[in-house]
Amino acid sequence: MPRLAVIGYPVGHSRSPAMQNAALAELGLTEEWEYGAVEAAPEEFEARVRELAGEGYAGANVTVPHKEAALALADAASEAATQIGAANTLTFAPGAETGVPTIAADNTDAGGLLASLPSSPRGKRALVLGAGGAARAVIWALAHEGAEVEVWNRTAERAATVAAELGGVAVTDPDPAGQELIVNTTAVGLRGEDPFEQLPLAPDDFKSDQVVVDMVYGERPSALLAAAEAAGANTVDGLEILVQQGALSLEIWTGRKAPLAAMRAAARG
Repeated sequence: MPRLAVIGYPVGHSRSPAMQNAALAELGLTEEWEYGAVEAAPEEFEARVRELAGEGYAGANVTVPHKEAALALADAASEAATQIGAANTLTFAPGAETGVPTIAADNTDAGGLLASLPSSPRGKRALVLGAGGAARAVIWALAHEGAEVEVWNRTAERAATVAAELGGVAVTDPDPAGQELIVNTTAVGLRGEDPFEQLPLAPDDFKSDQVVVDMVYGERPSALLAAAEAAGANTVDGLEILVQQGALSLEIWTGRKAPLAAMRAAARG
């Protein structure tokens, strides 16, 4: 039976197993496939991945803090993973000659973000808040699609470095009201922080013709998205991006079209 897993540290809060197993059930693959969770500390990560590859696993999703390490250990990598500098999807295959399993790396975070948007970002002004691992995939995806990407981070030097690497322009005093797309990739709001105290945003920056994305998600809309929705903006939360990137990973492993409705229901349930 091909097995799949999400690998992180910790993984106790992950919604991926429920989401992916719901997809496998919808596809009628539960007798052939199963998806579980594997916890691995950073110092254990490479050895654990190679164990999974040798134990009959077909692939794995990778969460923080392992995405850069996942790319580094791969035998082959997609253009997206290589240019972003991180991988969230690993695929294992038997070694044709040596018998040692090979590992291919991909990054579906970028495609998941694009699939979550209501329309193409091509030609639009986009502001990305943050310069960490999630921001790297977002900046690359938007720039690759032809958006004009501005990057803000609390540490200006980090924003400048990431923007230069991935095709954006660093800004220290952004104009949110002048943007067509705003993406918060920071963790601000995850523990109840007021985003308008820690991010260069105000509730009256939002407009009805904007798309506002917040990677933070919980049981209810974040304060940032609640304010954007009140202003009439289109909003996208982190759960939708989780669903879309998970669907792309599933399609890589199974070759089957992912059942988005079933995955969305499981993730939000």
